[in-house]
Amino acid sequence: MFKKILIANRGEIACRVAATAARLAIRTVAVYSDADAGAKHVQACDEAVHIGGSAPKDSYLRWEKIIEVAKATGAQAIHPGYGFLSENEAFARACAVAGLVFIGPPPSAILAMGLKAESKQLMEKAGVPLVPGYHGSGQGAALLQSEADRIGYPVLIKASAGGGGKGMRAVDKSEDFADALASCKREAINSFGDDAVLIEKYVQRPRHIEIQVFGDTQGNYVYLFERDCSVQRRHQKVLEEAPAPGMTQAMREQMGAAAVAAARAVNYVGAGTVEFIVEQKPDGSMTFFFMEMNTRLQVEHPVTEAITGLDLVEWQLRVASGEPLPLQQSELKINGHAIEARICAETPDNNFLPATGTLHVYGLPPCTTFALANQGVRVDSGVRQGDTISPFYDSMVAKLIVHGSTREEALARMDAALMQTHIVGLATNVQFLRHVVGSASFATAQLDTALIPREADVLFNQDKVGLPLAAAALVAHTLDQEARKVQVADAQGWIDPWARRDGWRSHGASLRSFSAVYQEQPELLQLTRAHTKGLLLQTQGKTEPLQFERLKKDGLSGALDITFGNQRIQAQVYDHGEVLHVFTPLGATTITRVDALAHAGDTHSEGGRLTAPMPGKVVSFAVKAGDVVKKGQPLAIMDAMKMEHTIAAPADGVVAELLFAPGDQVTEGAELLRLELPEKATA
Repeated sequence: MFKKILIANRGEIACRVAATAARLAIRTVAVYSDADAGAKHVQACDEAVHIGGSAPKDSYLRWEKIIEVAKATGAQAIHPGYGFLSENEAFARACAVAGLVFIGPPPSAILAMGLKAESKQLMEKAGVPLVPGYHGSGQGAALLQSEADRIGYPVLIKASAGGGGKGMRAVDKSEDFADALASCKREAINSFGDDAVLIEKYVQRPRHIEIQVFGDTQGNYVYLFERDCSVQRRHQKVLEEAPAPGMTQAMREQMGAAAVAAARAVNYVGAGTVEFIVEQKPDGSMTFFFMEMNTRLQVEHPVTEAITGLDLVEWQLRVASGEPLPLQQSELKINGHAIEARICAETPDNNFLPATGTLHVYGLPPCTTFALANQGVRVDSGVRQGDTISPFYDSMVAKLIVHGSTREEALARMDAALMQTHIVGLATNVQFLRHVVGSASFATAQLDTALIPREADVLFNQDKVGLPLAAAALVAHTLDQEARKVQVADAQGWIDPWARRDGWRSHGASLRSFSAVYQEQPELLQLTRAHTKGLLLQTQGKTEPLQFERLKKDGLSGALDITFGNQRIQAQVYDHGEVLHVFTPLGATTITRVDALAHAGDTHSEGGRLTAPMPGKVVSFAVKAGDVVKKGQPLAIMDAMKMEHTIAAPADGVVAELLFAPGDQVTEGAELLRLELPEKATA
């Protein structure tokens, strides 16, 4: 076994690998960029070495520098994690030349499976079923258009060297193909340095089921069962679970055998994932087609660990050091059900636009950091409270994994764990994940890659709390804070009654107003304190009695037990500037407490400005100065956090000026172009 390894990655996967290495008494070396100087993975390892600037190309993709660091620190092997260099055949070869073990498959396997078109041809020879499509080397636009027309729409364009949904577009009709192809090629060249694509028939209501495989240097292979990864947005996974609901033992064995055949065909070593598209027919039967092989550990590997009780990183280390597979196929068993949710910094209600910011509050459910006991909760995370989610890397904050004896238990445990996940400081998808887990389709395992758009009405723009409870939480939290600040006893234990700020009167009632903004609408809240009736709160013209008490005494942000009218709820409230973040069992929401004096004179007119929603790079403009545009028309394309984002016209108008050029880096809020609105254009 190795004595020291270098982890050529960052974030939660670097922390994850370091945890197993520490358990096996293997010393670890971290590498880090400028942006990650204080990152969690740096502290998780025994040593850490700075390797360059914040952008991946200046640090985590500098494989020559990484190899230099590995040799200088005495590391015997390099674990690439996933992403970055994990599927880089040149890096794997360079490790071998430098006398270092690449903890992954041989370079030949990476090369064979790295290009989707070539891998499809290889799998066809190995007898693995394929989706009808075009996997040829010809890449002319006219040829690709004719092949798509031949296959029949809808088709899926996929970057041949890609992954993670980048360089991938579904096309419903022939006239949309050219624009989609151009976008795919542009994104593919930016992400992978290769704009080659393949085209496949787009299977209607497909399921995405993958098989975890392992091979060793002695030629032994096993599959560690399947994972269902059908719930996706932008072709990227949101929720994963194991085993796949509805999977029969016969189907599992067929898919497992096909996955092992794929691994054997390229003499695979280590952990890999063979991904299949599964078509579910009206009679309930399923047909599977090879999609691709990921020659690395997957983001969703913890659900496989949960149902097998195995540490897959340990298996990677043992196999890479020359040991045989720890278990044979007959010794592998499925225990219970596991689900993983990817918690990301993004705004689901705004087309999942990635978000950046500081984790001012990062509250997690009671959990383990790695060793997942049966029917437990696990969190894999590469950040801590106070850390910043930057625009340089992907938007994933953490992975929340639950395990139960049945799928129903796992579902309940996942909802409870998401409810206990409190993040303040940037937008996340936590509440969206709760909506997905609670949706009819997911709860009843009606899974396919269209689940999210199909359930859109119950997934997006959902506020389960509502103004009355949000207002009650605002008032209760404000009064509680005020009381705790002034009700301080002196040395004799006496509290000055005249210092109270609770509105108490010797006779009559007191009235207090609170200005708030909820769901972008101004609200006036009226609180009456009466001797006989206690607190009465008026919202939207309706008055109800209000009672509350603090459940925890460990800080001003403790949970409150609130009764408002006929509703009783526990709420955890956090201040973030004027915005109050309210977390309840029903869901979470925000309400803004407005200081009217502080905002006197504010103006909010933006005119015809169009600004960058987040830091990134301008890819292209679709218009020029003087063009007449319609509301919703694409104006510009930005690249941020590894994804392209289209900036559209908010209204009809005329383009007055372009303020940047393609290739320019822009900060969040930077004005990209100016529009003259109709009244200005005709003035």
